[in-house]
Amino acid sequence: MERKVLVEVSARHVHLSQADLEILFGSGYHLTVKKPLSQPGQYAAAERVTIVGPRKEIANVSILGPVRKETQVEISLTDSRSIGISAPVKESGDIIESAPCKIVGPRGEITIDKGVIIAKRHIHLTPQTAKEFGLKEKDVVMVRVDGNDRSIIFGDVVIRVRHDFADAMHIDTDEGNAAGINGDVYGTIL
Repeated sequence: MERKVLVEVSARHVHLSQADLEILFGSGYHLTVKKPLSQPGQYAAAERVTIVGPRKEIANVSILGPVRKETQVEISLTDSRSIGISAPVKESGDIIESAPCKIVGPRGEITIDKGVIIAKRHIHLTPQTAKEFGLKEKDVVMVRVDGNDRSIIFGDVVIRVRHDFADAMHIDTDEGNAAGINGDVYGTIL
C-alpha cells in the first residue's frame, strides 16, 4: 500500500495566549477568523503582528487561532538568520529552551523570553490513517516529494496522531521552496 499524504507549506506565524493577545490588541480582545486552515478548528486570523529580532523585524506576521496556553512564534531558518534570532528546530508546542523575541501589535508589545522556533517537519494523522499506514505517535519517517523538477526526500519527519487532526504533512517555506511546491502536492511516506 502506498502511503500518500498531502504536503502543505506553513508560512511564518504566531500562536498567542489570551493574556498576550490582550496586551497586543486590547483588553477582552478576540481573534477574527479570516480563513479556516486544513486542521479542524484552526484558522488564520485577520490580525497581524510584527516580530522584532536583534538585527531587524518582520511585519505583517499571521496569527493562527484559536489562542493557546503559551505564546509561540514559528519562523523559517532564513527568517531566523535574517532577523538575528537563533531559533532551534523543535516540535510545535515545545518551547523549552527556545529563543526570545519582541512581538508588536497595534495596542502594545510584549517580549517573550522563549517561544521562537523553527517548526520540525511533521505529519498530522488521524488514528485510523496511522493504523492503516502502520505508524504511531512520535515515529520518525522520510517522505519523498516528486514533481516540478525539484524532487526531494525529507528526513526526520515526526508523526503526530490525534482524533482531531486532518491528514497532512507540514513543512516551512524554506523546505517548500527547496521542493518547488506549488498547489496540491502529495508526498510518499517511505
